[in-house]
Amino acid sequence: MKIEGKEYRTIWFEKNIVKIIDQTKLPHQFIIKDLKTVKDAINAIKTMEVRGAPLIGATAAYGLVLSILENNDQSFLKKSAEDLIKSRPTAINLKWAVNRMLEKLKGVNSDKILDIAVNEAKEICDEDIKFCESIGLNGLKVIEDIYNKKKDTVNILTHCNAGWLATINWGTATSPIYHAHKNGIPVHVWADETRPRNQGANLTSYELNEEGIKNTIIADNTGGILMQRGQVDMCIVGTDRTLSNGDVCNKVGTYLKALAAYDNKIPFYVALPSSTIDWDIKDFKDIPIEERNSEELSHLEGVDNNGDIKKVLIYPKKSKSMNLAFDITPAKYVTGLITEKGICEASQEGLSKLFK
Repeated sequence: MKIEGKEYRTIWFEKNIVKIIDQTKLPHQFIIKDLKTVKDAINAIKTMEVRGAPLIGATAAYGLVLSILENNDQSFLKKSAEDLIKSRPTAINLKWAVNRMLEKLKGVNSDKILDIAVNEAKEICDEDIKFCESIGLNGLKVIEDIYNKKKDTVNILTHCNAGWLATINWGTATSPIYHAHKNGIPVHVWADETRPRNQGANLTSYELNEEGIKNTIIADNTGGILMQRGQVDMCIVGTDRTLSNGDVCNKVGTYLKALAAYDNKIPFYVALPSSTIDWDIKDFKDIPIEERNSEELSHLEGVDNNGDIKKVLIYPKKSKSMNLAFDITPAKYVTGLITEKGICEASQEGLSKLFK
């Protein structure tokens, strides 16, 4: 996708260095950052310089490439893998990518291991782009159906950032939107601000602006009244982990949007590549929910009049806050899951038909 008219991926490998777009600086500064060690990769994941389940997985894959460059030793590789998996517990793509890399590298001679690791990490990225493009083409059909009935701008509400910045390219929730735009369908996006890190405001709106797609940032609690007023035609969100029964774990606040959509009879879709499906956990209560630093709530970051990024306290100094990063949307509130293989109902039966 584009930034200032130039095509980018969110991550790439160049001269033994992993290049990323530092998303903590967006939308105010566009900075390409170098990751040179596995610790750099772990830190980038922890501090959310990279974020979004598919991109986290790709960064972890390249983190193991950096581990091999740093110390071509199996015990160091194993320790690096363990540390990468611990860096953010909720998104299943991270563990999936690390395990896929380890399986590929098992028993490989040390003189060949680097080339194989680089190729596999690149394959993970290339595969994700294909999956996200297919998600877009499958989801496009839903938008087309709404447009053919309405014959007017399709208003889509999304939460957090499941755009190309959360993947390698195209995005998950945004991919159908990008495809609709490319096909001449007029779309407008309600972008939830998504407190506390404001990924909707800082990232979703930013990338939609760069692609020339109309969008409006709203406070997280505005979606309900927009639905009541008939100003939302559909909701589409991403996911960090979806269970085989169709329960969806995504950015905190997703559950409330799903409830509002259900009450107002508005379709609520979840877009995801198959790498985000957790086939092992059966009960959503067993999903590890990340609790992040409370400072993300108590402090706001922005640009001052001099163009400098500053952080300011907005809560009373003595107040405590809790920062749960994700919530669970039960399958019964999900209209459908949009995957690279098609759209299915959010259920064991629905997913099993697509992924035998």
